[in-house]
Amino acid sequence: MINVIGKRFWFLIITGAYLLFCIISLGYFGLKPGIELTSGSLLTVRFTQTVTEGDLNQELANLGYGNAIVQATGGGDFIIRTSELSSEDKTNLENGLTTRFGQITEEEFSSVSPLVAAETLRNSGIAIGLATVGILLYVAWAFRKMPKPFRYGVCAIIAMAHDAVVALGLFAILGKIQGWEVDLMFVTGILAIIGYSINDTVVVFDRIRENVTKGKSLDFATVVNLSIVETLPRNLNIALAVLFTILALLFFVGASIRSLMVLMLLSVTAGTYSSILLAPSLLVVWEKGEWGGLFRRRPLPAKSQ
Repeated sequence: MINVIGKRFWFLIITGAYLLFCIISLGYFGLKPGIELTSGSLLTVRFTQTVTEGDLNQELANLGYGNAIVQATGGGDFIIRTSELSSEDKTNLENGLTTRFGQITEEEFSSVSPLVAAETLRNSGIAIGLATVGILLYVAWAFRKMPKPFRYGVCAIIAMAHDAVVALGLFAILGKIQGWEVDLMFVTGILAIIGYSINDTVVVFDRIRENVTKGKSLDFATVVNLSIVETLPRNLNIALAVLFTILALLFFVGASIRSLMVLMLLSVTAGTYSSILLAPSLLVVWEKGEWGGLFRRRPLPAKSQ
């Protein structure tokens, strides 16, 4: 039988190093909030003649929008993000661009006031917070007949937080490179990460509970390792099925949901890792009181299972 749990210290050390990288990336690059979370206006236009991004930036500065953010799309459109525009401001901006570049076509326009943006940000935070607390209480209740059931809930939340931090860190890098912004679609992706991560983790934990109840072994690490091996085909098959679906949407649906699909791609990969390797490893380390082994120069040698 594969001795997965015997290498638990290596998994935890690698996870810690990777999380540190993601946190540094998040702190250094940051996330670019969209207008839904910070207020402003988003105008998508198409020009009949060839226009470069540099020329458009220069003309926007001439019109008094030097702080505008311009992003070219793959379809030849330009997305212009500015401070909140009134109807008059929008008309004047389009007239100015028409005078400089010729006929333009407005593809899309949206505007969010500071009050609505603040409310949206607050509600998003509340939704994520309530989901986290609800999951912790649910897992603790579901495993209430196990010794120290609260540990199962805490380990599941840590695994879930790992998935979210990985997605945030890598999305910060993609935001710097691709200019992707954090919007309500991103919040939807984070909530999806929470749901997917906890589902796989509970599957492994439930098998642990079943094997402990059946008395498969007196050694808890052996029981956890057996449970991981038994649930491994199921978790990997589901992960592959979801990944194929995400890749199909990513390549064939278009740019409208591209950032969400990339976020889901990251979350499924991280969630599969955390549910199989991270959460069970944390549970065993906590059960055996081996936290000190994580801070030694080398991980403790794996005990024979």
